[in-house]
Amino acid sequence: MSALPAKPGLRHSVSEWNTNNHELSATAEHERHVSNVIRQEGRSLRNVTNCKTIWDESDTSSRLSDRVWDVSRWKEALETCAKKVDEEMEALTLSKEQTETALAATAVPLEVGCECLTLRDGRRGYELVTDPVNEQLKKEVELIERVQQVLQQHIDKSFEQLCVLQEARHQLTADIQNKMDALDIDMSCLSLTIKSPQISLKTNPTRIPSGSCTPQEWVQFSQYNVARAQEAMQVSLQMREDMSLTRAQLQNELDIQRRATEFALRKRNHHEEQACDELEWQIKTTEDEMAEMERDIQGLDADLQAKTACVKLAHTRLENRTTRPGMDLCRDEVQHSLVNEVHQLEATIMTLKQKLSEAQHSLQKMKLHHSRMLQDLSRKQEAMSLEQRSMKTRTRLTSPSCTDKTPVLLVPLTNSSGRSNLQLLAQ
Repeated sequence: MSALPAKPGLRHSVSEWNTNNHELSATAEHERHVSNVIRQEGRSLRNVTNCKTIWDESDTSSRLSDRVWDVSRWKEALETCAKKVDEEMEALTLSKEQTETALAATAVPLEVGCECLTLRDGRRGYELVTDPVNEQLKKEVELIERVQQVLQQHIDKSFEQLCVLQEARHQLTADIQNKMDALDIDMSCLSLTIKSPQISLKTNPTRIPSGSCTPQEWVQFSQYNVARAQEAMQVSLQMREDMSLTRAQLQNELDIQRRATEFALRKRNHHEEQACDELEWQIKTTEDEMAEMERDIQGLDADLQAKTACVKLAHTRLENRTTRPGMDLCRDEVQHSLVNEVHQLEATIMTLKQKLSEAQHSLQKMKLHHSRMLQDLSRKQEAMSLEQRSMKTRTRLTSPSCTDKTPVLLVPLTNSSGRSNLQLLAQ
């Protein structure tokens, strides 16, 4: 036996049914109205947001394009400044090498000056005098040493300035490299569209990156790099002018001192030649006088011997006449004549002996002085030989190897990465 259907629930009245239908219709109309309003608002919002989005994207692209232009302009300014820094570094390197060449060129004059002083110290006796040549040589050596010191100071300063320029160039290179990287990034961003496959959602893209700066700081940084490089180039330019002027002035001083030294040396050599000629004449004259004196001494000695024989004769006559006998032993005229002759001969012999002694003494003094003159002549000739050797040594200062200007080879500049001419890292 089948079960009976369940008992229906509470039944509604017709009015309730009509009310329900009316509510359903009213609610449907209200929802449709709300939906229509929302649809209209949505369409309006879509239009507004689409316009806003398109405008914002266009504005951003325009700003990005302006930013690319700003970065490109600063990149070109930095590259121009870097090129000028390279040129200044090459010019300063050339000036530094010319100064080093000038410094190396002072080695021979200093060696020659010291060698001349050493040679002239080999003089002996009265020839070892402190003459103008010695003073000029010492002044020349002192001047060369001062020149070397000044040139070395300029070389040291130019090396330090090259390091400053290298550092400024490194900063410019780094700034240019950063701007080239930024240009690549901004150009890449400018080329992106909503259809680009590289776009995607990122985590917290609106964050402020650490180390970011303001546009004013960005401009000031590049301005500082350019200003620093320009200041270093200005200092380098002034340094090159100073080095060029210093080299010219010092070279003029060296040439003037060299001419003064050579003039004093030629003058001294002329005086030495005059002294040698005078001394040789004195020696020859003294030798002639000595020969005459020796002949006269021989004559005096011969006369003395002859007078001695005469004395012997007179003595013998007197002695023999003493043997006369008786009254014949008288002091007659012959006796007086013989006595007077003996006295006269004795006086003559004494006078001759005295004169012979004076002559021999004078001859001895002349021989001694002759020996001194020969010794002094030898020293003078030796001193003159040393002067001539000094003059020959100084010919090295005017030899073609010292006066020819050899071209200075440029040393290629390299940066820390080893690239020549300091090429940009991205090029």
